[in-house]
Amino acid sequence: MRAAALAFAEAQSKSLPGEVHIEVTAIDRRLKLAPCDKLQAFLPAGAKLLGKTSIGVRCNSKTGWSVFLQADIKVTVDLLVANRPIAQGSVLGPADFGLQRGELGRPGLLTAPEQAIGKILKFSIGAGQVLRQDMLRAPLLIRQGQTVKLRARGNGFVVSQEGQALNDAGKDEIVRVRTASSQVISARTVAEGTAEVQP
Repeated sequence: MRAAALAFAEAQSKSLPGEVHIEVTAIDRRLKLAPCDKLQAFLPAGAKLLGKTSIGVRCNSKTGWSVFLQADIKVTVDLLVANRPIAQGSVLGPADFGLQRGELGRPGLLTAPEQAIGKILKFSIGAGQVLRQDMLRAPLLIRQGQTVKLRARGNGFVVSQEGQALNDAGKDEIVRVRTASSQVISARTVAEGTAEVQP
């Protein structure tokens, strides 16, 4: 059973970056289960293959039982770390951070320079602080009150008109635009001063 859970965890964690170390605890020997030749490991609903988690093993024969084994999955990667204190609103460049080996303990930790370069800090951070996705936002391509070019694409045609932005937006963010006819349209920001209406 432990071998089935371990093999499942190893197969499922192949896509994780860095070095993966997996420990699966053995089942309590006092637990008496009917023998089974069709074991299937699975991830319980809501469980993640990172940190302390559970891996289920079920018997797919007529005896039909399920057990859950405790697992600890550690992923060691290069994490982006601030080289110095950086103020809120700063645009990050390559000199602002370095790489440091660490454990990927929660979602959203940044592991590659391209994830941070050109992004803007939402709040100030200290030297040595690990960078996370939720700390950054894309540079603004549209500002509230700005005149925005709206485009709508169809099969073989493009229609465009102008309107006024009702909110700030970065690349791929949604901007609300009021047209000359006072209609408010939501569109995806695609470039400086340009948004595209999704079909």
